[in-house]
Amino acid sequence: MSTFSPTLFAVKRFAVLGLGRNGLPAVQALAACGAQVQAWDDGEAGRRGLAEALAHMPPEQAARVTCAPLETLEGFEALVLSPGIPHHLPRVHPVAALAIAAGVPILSDAELLYRAVRASGSKARFAGITGTNGKSTTTTLLAHILEQAGLPVAAGGNLGPAALALPLLPDDGVYVLEMSSYMLERLDTLRFDAACLLNLTPDHLDRHAGMAGYARAKQRVFTGQTAQDVAVIGIDDTDCSGIAAQLTKGEASCVTVSGANPAADYYGKDGAIWHTQTKLAALGPTLPGTHNAQNAAAALAMARFLGVADSIAAQAIASFTGLPHRQKLVETCNGVAFIDDSKATNADASSRALGCYDRLIWIAGGMAKEGGIEPLAPYFGRIEHAFLIGRDAAELAATLTQHNVPHTLAGTLENAVPQAYNLAQQTQTPVILLSPACASFDQYAGFETRGQHFQALAHAICAQQMSRTGQ
Repeated sequence: MSTFSPTLFAVKRFAVLGLGRNGLPAVQALAACGAQVQAWDDGEAGRRGLAEALAHMPPEQAARVTCAPLETLEGFEALVLSPGIPHHLPRVHPVAALAIAAGVPILSDAELLYRAVRASGSKARFAGITGTNGKSTTTTLLAHILEQAGLPVAAGGNLGPAALALPLLPDDGVYVLEMSSYMLERLDTLRFDAACLLNLTPDHLDRHAGMAGYARAKQRVFTGQTAQDVAVIGIDDTDCSGIAAQLTKGEASCVTVSGANPAADYYGKDGAIWHTQTKLAALGPTLPGTHNAQNAAAALAMARFLGVADSIAAQAIASFTGLPHRQKLVETCNGVAFIDDSKATNADASSRALGCYDRLIWIAGGMAKEGGIEPLAPYFGRIEHAFLIGRDAAELAATLTQHNVPHTLAGTLENAVPQAYNLAQQTQTPVILLSPACASFDQYAGFETRGQHFQALAHAICAQQMSRTGQ
């Protein structure tokens, strides 16, 4: 691995709007490659973060960056727009409108990474992974498999490091990028050698004008693929099954994956991944449930395409430690397991966790997505009691009342976790599951902060239990 040339983008001008997890690294990387950058954030915190970053950059790079409102886009190479800022729906951001009027392309940092890699002469391959749920686990697992195989790997995008913060890889390297629908909308020349769409359930519908628009955005992961590429597609939902039928008529080789359907090319069965009735890899406790079997099947299919031997892939899957806040066992105390699944920010994600436990106490709530938790009704019989938190707790309570699920409006995790533990002891319920089925931004900076708070509360309860009883 190495760094990009300091003259790679010399004499080019870029505009960057949004100085968060994607935008700030984009400014730093573009300036390090010789570009002139005008950056702006509508929030004072973002601008303050840029000022702090500039103070720590080499002076010659910092001198290329201007922090000023973007009042015209004439003469710019591109506008790098942070994923969360709309350029179309539900309403066009004024700076995006300026770019459109000036004919300036609006790009994601993943597109610029691809251009930088190719302009540097590297033939490193790109693997892109998207889907409503499971993409973070699949991205991390594929990167882990490739690392264990000895390949140079850089993973990021929507997960972890921003794409433009990744290093330059040699010809045998692989970039493994988690791609959101927002990022996929802003691709131009990037072509994925291995592209994967895991699943589709309703999400971000206001941004994409409904489910059809959302599906179209996700399908862009396959754009431009050739006969030398592979398109990996889940078949465990109706929308993806329809897309799979289309992909079989395309140029790229189409490979299907499933958590449990043996009609797929790669599928889960008996705690393992199978291919044409041959067992390829066993799944450990960090990959529970059929949803994780599908994730592992997709990672294994892509790893095979990228040249990894089955034996190495199987060992890597066995050694995978899982991701934080994805059905992570954080404590076991007096026979009660605390499971952190804070990443579950919609009902479909929570269904995957609820389906793994026969009997549990559920902590849910926050900012509800469209449809709420009604789709989880088939799992309500497993819930001993629900503790509801956050802005839309009352909305969730109304659904649970209709289905006769016992529940408490706890309001906050500080209230919910101790109450859940006391009830778990009284009723001998083995699992307390935080799987909110809602976004976190009403009470937390993100799902990570919410999960960390849950973990801290669980650790405190268990420490208190230990000091009191010695067990």
